[in-house]
Amino acid sequence: MFLLNILQATALLLAVSLGATSHAQDYPARPIRLIVGSSAGGGGDGVARVTAAKLTALLKQQMVVDNRPGAAGNIGAELVARAAPDGYTLLFAYTGHVINPALFKRLPFDSLRDFAPVGMIAVNHSALVVNPAVPVQSVKELVALAKSRPGRLSMGALVGGSQHLAGELFKTQAGVDILYVPYKGNAPATNDLIAGQVDMMFNTLALVAPLTKAGRLRALAIASEKRSELMPDLPTLSEAALPGFSSNGWYGILAPAATPRGVIVKLNGALNSMLREADTLQRIKAMGNETAPGTPEQFDAFIRAEIPKWSDVARRAGIKQE
Repeated sequence: MFLLNILQATALLLAVSLGATSHAQDYPARPIRLIVGSSAGGGGDGVARVTAAKLTALLKQQMVVDNRPGAAGNIGAELVARAAPDGYTLLFAYTGHVINPALFKRLPFDSLRDFAPVGMIAVNHSALVVNPAVPVQSVKELVALAKSRPGRLSMGALVGGSQHLAGELFKTQAGVDILYVPYKGNAPATNDLIAGQVDMMFNTLALVAPLTKAGRLRALAIASEKRSELMPDLPTLSEAALPGFSSNGWYGILAPAATPRGVIVKLNGALNSMLREADTLQRIKAMGNETAPGTPEQFDAFIRAEIPKWSDVARRAGIKQE
């Protein structure tokens, strides 16, 4: 009887394995939905549409962008978390995926457990910028000025956004007291920075590059681990004053947990092939991003490191969860 049970269990496992292999070989056999948790027309949506068009050609099945805005991206993420794990409903994930666990008391999904990473698509660089009237030319001078005037310099950003948390990370690592001024969006914060109503902020490099060139803002450093092709002469914050500082915006693809490994591998292969194409590089770069090919395991490790990092930043900043 014991031997019979073992044989039955082995047969069941073999059947499941063969079924998963067959599914991966046949995949995709119908259109795929790419859920985007923001409105159509934004920067992230543009990257999503380039991705969907390219993967449609590579996978030889239509990939349709489905915008599901609301709740800081959580509506779209919940839809994918609850979808069948068959590779036909995917999430176009971005920075909020690793920040939201720090901002919401109860998410209707687990940002790690309920998703299977497919791969990263691109990195969206941010820069530390100041109003030109602020008497500093470098990050070290800004830190020194902030320490000499505790609580008197001000920083603007969307409440709970990635730029807000980048600013809080800066304050913690630099050991400075800077007044945070909350905004309902980064556009009004940028306008007030240009007008001199606030002194500094972190903002998307693609947006601030022309403003810096026009002399309306002064860029001090980039928030990423490495310099950007958009402004190659701009040092990183790590180089300038704060070793190890990193605050990247990013875009990637997640599938529901338990999606067959073969499907994940096939999607990742297509994604990396897309990111090697010259016109993809050009289109994504034109939107202020840099492509970031890699493996599912690398993307998984990145997400697992980012969630506790931003939770700690939010806790230190005293940001209350909604």
